Amino acid sequence: MAARRVGLSQHRKSAGYSQEKLAELLGVERSTVVRWERAETDPQPWIRPKLARALKVTPEELRTLLDDVTVPQAQPGERMQYVLEHPSQVDLVAVASLHEHIRQVDEQYHTVPSTALLSSAGQLHGQVRFLCENAANPRVRKALLEVEAESATIMSQLVWDVSQRRDHAAPLAYLDEAIEAARQARDASTEAYATLRKSYLALYGDKSPEHGTILAASAAEIATPVSPALTGLSLLHVAEGRAMLGDHAACEQALAKAEAQFDRPSAHDVAAEYYTRTEFHRLAGSCYLFLGRPERAEPLLRTTSHALAEQKKSQAIAYGNLTLALIRQHKLDEAATTMHRTIDAVELTRGGGGLNLAFTAGQELRPWRHEPWVHDVQDRLLALMAAI
Repeated sequence: MAARRVGLSQHRKSAGYSQEKLAELLGVERSTVVRWERAETDPQPWIRPKLARALKVTPEELRTLLDDVTVPQAQPGERMQYVLEHPSQVDLVAVASLHEHIRQVDEQYHTVPSTALLSSAGQLHGQVRFLCENAANPRVRKALLEVEAESATIMSQLVWDVSQRRDHAAPLAYLDEAIEAARQARDASTEAYATLRKSYLALYGDKSPEHGTILAASAAEIATPVSPALTGLSLLHVAEGRAMLGDHAACEQALAKAEAQFDRPSAHDVAAEYYTRTEFHRLAGSCYLFLGRPERAEPLLRTTSHALAEQKKSQAIAYGNLTLALIRQHKLDEAATTMHRTIDAVELTRGGGGLNLAFTAGQELRPWRHEPWVHDVQDRLLALMAAI
């Protein structure tokens, strides 16, 4: 398992910063902060005084935090095999090992094709369910329920991606499993997130903005007592649902409520690293596209697409929406460039969201189908389709 500077991460959260916000303050990339906390690199000497001030520690205390590297002990394969053969004897060490493996799958989600992750994630999920059904210790079973809820949520994402967002039943079943497990474990954050994922199925899969908006609002209600970040993320999808319905006023109202969540920092918010200004701008840009305001969507999506360089699946979606915003303003030279960037990102990850937007943009280029550059785009889309 990977090394961690746990103390450094805890001090960052206590100071009220997500990794992205700390990176912005220091003038570095978020990936730089991630590598510091993973003990992969050390902060350069010139930035250490500024980092110490941000974390509200002395230079000596910062050196101690950087020297404090925790290397978790990997669970021996023999021990896990024993637990699987004697499931009633599963303990918290085995649960922690499974949770770490699931977390690793989750970390790879944005950069690795879902087809490459599905098999190992499915095997892990099966082990978690099996052990949860047979655990004798109530405390261990509760911990397994928490892991099952997280694992089932990840499985729903992977299955949906692999099906190119065509299979809605299997992802929905995984999310219902996640919600039930989270409720039994009294884990409101995971219940809220799984409910929010159900809203994605409704909004983008079933094309039912009414149902999707209801689910996103329900997720926000569940998250409100425990996670301002998850509340904000849910409200963004309420806004998107309202935009799909053409309700400009309700969309703007939901966006304002979502943005207000940035003023409610919490050092213990489990979703703090995921509800960022970048994500806000990505969803706001999508909202303005649905509302027929591509000129408002464009600057938001342009900024977002650059900020998501390390999250290729999300970047593909941002590029796809930016391409649509440019096409709808007849900015065709820029649209051509961005369209190729969209396809580049989709080729790397095969993410269903980016793939669907790439084909949608391709359809909107039909009025210019006789142009040579459109032929190039269509050839790439055909090759992409053949590779699916």
